[in-house]
Amino acid sequence: MTEQELVALAKQGDCDAFGQLIIQNQNRIYSLALRMVRHPEDALDLSQESFLNAWKGLKQFKGDSSFATWLYRLASNACIDYLRRQKKRQALEQAVSLDDDSPTQAHIPALTFNPQDELERKELRQTLEDALWHLSAEHRQVLILRELDGLSYQEIGDLLSLQVGTVKSRIARARVSLRNQLLQQGNFLPGGASISIEKKERE
Repeated sequence: MTEQELVALAKQGDCDAFGQLIIQNQNRIYSLALRMVRHPEDALDLSQESFLNAWKGLKQFKGDSSFATWLYRLASNACIDYLRRQKKRQALEQAVSLDDDSPTQAHIPALTFNPQDELERKELRQTLEDALWHLSAEHRQVLILRELDGLSYQEIGDLLSLQVGTVKSRIARARVSLRNQLLQQGNFLPGGASISIEKKERE
């Protein structure tokens, strides 16, 4: 059964059809959420939130894009909203903290690399993902879509409801931020780590 047929049935209240749509997209949505928030439990919660929002808003889905693209947009926005709430919560916690010597900060999971077990390609990817974690949510979002998911400028624009020119400028600024972060970490290698952010543009 095609995606369009499943969507039509789901709109009529067919839970099994909607379940099939979720099965087809759940790995991709969870992968996006995990890259955005970097915590498995939060990523799972956000994936489920996205599926619930899709079910509630299914009647408003007009089919201008594929269901997968629409669901991806819902998940991406849910992650952005979550990260903004986290940032506000952390700022509030720091403001009310009575312990000036140890202010509340976001927990960044430690990354460990085992050169004997990990290929250089995987290490480079992890290094880039670690640097992405230090970027703003918006910059992280477009770089994940572009560099890790391989979407074109037009696809990203359609997904985020942005003009292609806006997408390009946002990605350019995000790459500068990523480059600066890599430089701060001492991981910016002109012959290696820079490949994914300096490569020839794909239209």
